[in-house]
Amino acid sequence: MKNLRRREFIKLAGVQVTSLAAQSGSSTSLPNLILYMSDDHGLLFSEPYGASHIRTPNLAKLAAEGMRFTHAFNASPSCGPSRTAMLTGLWPARNGAEPNHKPPRPDVRGLPAKLQALGYEIAVIGKIAHNDFAKYYNFDFVVGPNIGGTNTEEVEKYLANRKSSKPLCLWFGSHFPHVPWVANEGYDPATVKLPPELVDTPETRNQCTKYYTSVTRTDRLLGEFRALTKKYLPGNSLFIYTTDHGAQWPFAKWDLYDAGIRLPFIAAWEGKLEPGSVCDAMICLPDLLPTFIELAGGKVPEGLDGKSFAPILRGTKKSHRDRVFNTHSGDGVINVYPIRSLRTRQWKYILNLHPEFQHHTHDTRHSKGNGILYWRTWLEEAKTNPKAAAVVNRYVERPAEELFDLKADPHELKNLATAPKQAKRLASMRTELKAWMKAQGDQEIIFGKPLLKGEPVTMV
Repeated sequence: MKNLRRREFIKLAGVQVTSLAAQSGSSTSLPNLILYMSDDHGLLFSEPYGASHIRTPNLAKLAAEGMRFTHAFNASPSCGPSRTAMLTGLWPARNGAEPNHKPPRPDVRGLPAKLQALGYEIAVIGKIAHNDFAKYYNFDFVVGPNIGGTNTEEVEKYLANRKSSKPLCLWFGSHFPHVPWVANEGYDPATVKLPPELVDTPETRNQCTKYYTSVTRTDRLLGEFRALTKKYLPGNSLFIYTTDHGAQWPFAKWDLYDAGIRLPFIAAWEGKLEPGSVCDAMICLPDLLPTFIELAGGKVPEGLDGKSFAPILRGTKKSHRDRVFNTHSGDGVINVYPIRSLRTRQWKYILNLHPEFQHHTHDTRHSKGNGILYWRTWLEEAKTNPKAAAVVNRYVERPAEELFDLKADPHELKNLATAPKQAKRLASMRTELKAWMKAQGDQEIIFGKPLLKGEPVTMV
């Protein structure tokens, strides 16, 4: 599968003249496509996904009114690559945005324009594309590129003053629960529930209350945003809540464990989706725009990695993918650790391209921020606590290969890569992942200077 050059992509993504609007003679038959995207919201940190200890009433209400997806994934667990894959329908090696903070190549920026050709107005408020990369997509209306929304004032201003009769594709990108996390509002450090892969220290619990509060903040914004869309966009509207990747905790953001790549994804569409329904189909963020294009009556361009799951939303299919691939290539000088993975419904294979590198992130090498505050306590605890030492060592030093039985081990704590009984499975998944990487044109580039095992850890 080769990279698409500009002429090829334009040919593939050319204007589709036949749409639902053309067939019906009115744009009113086209649904408004509304997306709320939070930032760094892990799957298991909300009530609809089992976290009854975290206050997310608006997410619970959305799930009660629509369909909750249990197997939604991103393409990459850092902001830029995840969002670019969503906006291009291509995995990072094919769209050019492999490390964080790198824009897509000029020849692969055509999918949002495809919706415009089908009669849509596209408005982006807050952080949808990363950095100032919204400028590359020619959206009709943009406010606050790379600045996640902390209130809905700009949304109300835009909707209240909008004059267009076109169907609307509206994206709102929240800041929460990205760092810096807000001050604790009502969570008790002594009783918060921690993921089992973390080291339980007082500072971990203290920072956890701030993350949970930030999750509650994004839930509050979701309620305000949804109320505005109901007020100004009544009727035929598909509403989706999702995020870019998991929480900024160890073994989540910047990692290919499920805590980093598996997403909350809830869709509500009055009269179309059964209230309180659950869908276990495997979908991923690169599938989103192909889905929007099909729902708008357009023809999805060939050659994309993303595949439309519109038939699921229409109720004509129940399954979509049987496996997903994920990549991570790095985030500046702090995180230089390329990883690739293959995930089926039950099994996960992770290939750490350079196990001789130390694995670090903003949590462990950034001199300021929420992460370093608890990480320092982990290092101190590890001096006398073998279990803490094992967690720290597992985070910083990785083997070449990891294999997990997700049914038996959902938190991916037991690596089966060296188990003799799994040798055949390991070889098969390794072969499949490497074949996919070759088809993607993945050159396994190292972006930045790594820290090798044994070298002193320098702070940034």
